[in-house]
Amino acid sequence: MKRYRHYNKETAIILSCFGSVIEQDKYFSFQEYVKEQFEGIPVFTAFSSKMVIKELAKEGKVYKNLPQVMADVDMEGYKRYVVVSVNIFPTDEHEVLVRMVKGFKNFSLANIRYTNPLLYKTKETSLYLKNLDAQIRQEDENIINLYVIHGVPVLNLGGLESVSYTADFLKMINKNNLTCSLEGEFPFYAVKDAIKAQILERIKENPKLKVQVVPMLLVSGNHYFKDMIEISEEIGEYCDSSIVKPLDNTTKFNLLGQDAVREIFRENIAVEIQKFGL
Repeated sequence: MKRYRHYNKETAIILSCFGSVIEQDKYFSFQEYVKEQFEGIPVFTAFSSKMVIKELAKEGKVYKNLPQVMADVDMEGYKRYVVVSVNIFPTDEHEVLVRMVKGFKNFSLANIRYTNPLLYKTKETSLYLKNLDAQIRQEDENIINLYVIHGVPVLNLGGLESVSYTADFLKMINKNNLTCSLEGEFPFYAVKDAIKAQILERIKENPKLKVQVVPMLLVSGNHYFKDMIEISEEIGEYCDSSIVKPLDNTTKFNLLGQDAVREIFRENIAVEIQKFGL
């Protein structure tokens, strides 16, 4: 087939990220990590948030979405590439990615695969969450961890099982773990009175308890400043509250900088590359 002769390059990796107006550097730091892990394989990065792309364009920073980057990679002649779902849950952002990849396969001659998001497999998810809770708790039983998940605004979306499992697992492994969301199941604005009651009830039993707000966000973007700080301040009106300290060398808690998170993404990429038969 004459068209296939133009596919004269080997393998590439595309990181499909949501994007952040103020924390893009975290995604590019992750890109450098992936380049180091898969030496010799070109790594491209796409962003799915049109709002982020447009806002950064005003600053003269030009970024592309996934269809644009796939088109570029296809035009450059890569025979095969992996689209990496740099998402926490297999919900709407991941589902859009899957539809884009499947649509592109209808006319591209390249062999295209996509990875699972972060919290997809039961064993990996369970071990990661258990380790995360142990790390930020540091064996201090005088801490209430309030995990805040971004969530999705509808209740009939695929992938919600992963969100629910995460919340239920965290509450099961420690009686002093609480969960809520920003705009998903059990949003803080609707359940904050119930959370307050639970916290005060626990403090009656143990006056030494203090609350750590744990942002379950890949990067500490606008939601960190607009929501997590506000939640911590509201809780601070009736008990000692703060946002949990980061586990990497940055100043704000995030998931994408954590070694355990990067390893899960790395393994997801390696699995899909192996499926190419390489």
